[in-house]
Amino acid sequence: MRAIELLDKATIDKIAAGEVVERPASVIKELTENAIDAAATAITIEIRDGGTTFMRITDNGAGIPADQVRKAFLRHATSKIRKVEDLTNISSLGFRGEALSSIAAVAQVECITKTPEALTGIRYTIEGGAEKEFEEIGAPEGTTFIIRNLFYNTPARAKFLKSPMSEGNHVSSFVEELALSHPEISFKFIQNGQNRLYTSGNGNLKEIVYQIFGRDLTRELIPIHARTDLMEIDGFIGNPNVARGNRNFEYYFVNGRYVKSQLLAKTIEDAYHGFLMQHKYPFTLLYLNIDGEKVDVNVHPQKLEVRFSSQEDIYHQLCLAIQNTLMNRERIPEVPVGREPHRSADHAGRLPVLSKSAPEPFERARRMETASSVREGEPDYQKSSRTGASISGTSDIPEKHMPISSHSDPALRPDANAKQDTPILASAPVAASAPEQMSFFPSEEKKVLSPSSRKQFRIIGQIFETYWIIEYRDALYIIDQHAAHEKVNYERMMKNYREKKINAQMLYPAIVVNLSAKEAGILEKNLDIFARLGFEIESFGGTSFKINSVPDNLYAVASDRLFTEILDQLTEIGDVSPESIPEKIASMSCKAAVKGNSMLSLKEADALIDELLTLENPYNCPHGRPTIIKMTKYDLDRKFKRIV
Repeated sequence: MRAIELLDKATIDKIAAGEVVERPASVIKELTENAIDAAATAITIEIRDGGTTFMRITDNGAGIPADQVRKAFLRHATSKIRKVEDLTNISSLGFRGEALSSIAAVAQVECITKTPEALTGIRYTIEGGAEKEFEEIGAPEGTTFIIRNLFYNTPARAKFLKSPMSEGNHVSSFVEELALSHPEISFKFIQNGQNRLYTSGNGNLKEIVYQIFGRDLTRELIPIHARTDLMEIDGFIGNPNVARGNRNFEYYFVNGRYVKSQLLAKTIEDAYHGFLMQHKYPFTLLYLNIDGEKVDVNVHPQKLEVRFSSQEDIYHQLCLAIQNTLMNRERIPEVPVGREPHRSADHAGRLPVLSKSAPEPFERARRMETASSVREGEPDYQKSSRTGASISGTSDIPEKHMPISSHSDPALRPDANAKQDTPILASAPVAASAPEQMSFFPSEEKKVLSPSSRKQFRIIGQIFETYWIIEYRDALYIIDQHAAHEKVNYERMMKNYREKKINAQMLYPAIVVNLSAKEAGILEKNLDIFARLGFEIESFGGTSFKINSVPDNLYAVASDRLFTEILDQLTEIGDVSPESIPEKIASMSCKAAVKGNSMLSLKEADALIDELLTLENPYNCPHGRPTIIKMTKYDLDRKFKRIV
């Protein structure tokens, strides 16, 4: 057996660097978080070659006192905590005391820093963990770090770096996350001599979203605000029609820290269930302020993951807040007449943006001329639809239209003493150069799917024996009869289940199903739930069961295949909770819904629309497909060249 010996300092530092410094973006992360902790209000980040050869981070923060500069580069040297108890309530972004020593172990580092009280600054250079220079120098207040030749002394690590473009994209993504998490700080990002991002630091979150993601996503933002005894929720969620095929647009920040969390991801996606199609993910920008004692941020070397002590409460409260916010907004997708606009992704494969046929200033001027030419004689409702809400705030949203609805959990109702007109992080005004005005959702009395609007519907008729055409005000609405009937059946069954009004229909002959051991186990464990839903089921020997009755709305489609399909869905979700069973069974109501290519009478369509209006979420079927879409008169006028 080999003798046990203590590792030398260089080896220890490089091992620690392997945990903290993975790529240039890791260096940027550690140093910018230190700048934020130093109360900087402006931070400039510059990289070349993806950050592999050159990184510069400059801030106007508090600086490092001259007698503490050397100490800052020692392992586990930190100003953020003093004792182990401090770990239970960390408010700073950095606290481990490993960043500077780890970076200096694998790069050539130059630090220039000055405190407000000092007459001169300090220039300190350290390479591979060894000090090279320490001298006084004239410098502005704050700190500048210059990092050259990352992994110059560990070529094996350097081989794992990607191309400069790929590494640069990682840095760019992190800077965007940083700007979103701290709208009160001005960030400037320079890549290979070109300005890539600049934020003013005026606190206007929506302005930053516009710069990063573009106008089309910004106009689809829905403000969210809720306060409970456990946490405060602020920010924006995206209208379901801007859903993506991956989770890259699920942003959430806990106590000012950008994190990844399976719990929060599941909560967000469960909250959007029924609003999105399967395998689609929403855009969210959520800021959670939680008691530090209930959050453990010390579970990941790069502090990207967190643990919560009250997971069930966080899941329930956040899920309900998102659902209530979605319920209070009309979500009818508008479909432009003609071909779908071409969409293109940027170099990082991020948000697709609508391609423009003319540069923005010319397009804006053309729109103003068009608006002035058609304004005379324009109906009042068309004028109001053309007037949008300013990007700087949400004060145009009526108080009764706040995200948390009156029927929600009392714990999630807004604080009576809190301001309710604007999310905390989006309250500052926008400068004159801010993006053009955004158009948001209508107030309650202008909702299309509401009893008051229903009186003004003009049902034109059915096309393709599938879609119903409705004229309302200045737009044409198209309802998918199958999706609408699916939703009505689903909501009706869930309501009857909650109120214990499920009606069962006897089957003759009974249906016998042969199940796998896992399916049989799930069924036996939850027989009482199935009975409350209208299923009368008894054992038929081994893993076979006999079904004597089914819910009345599934009678017409009852079969062994339908029942095994229900069990298949339950086995897919792993640990089956009793709450998930009624929802899965109710989603089978699509089987009994009126299909496309089926002729409905006007009276039947009228009744279907009436029942659709009674639902909390009439906009999507149980699988997330839209029940109704919209085409505006303006789009049709443009298509027929009435407006050019």
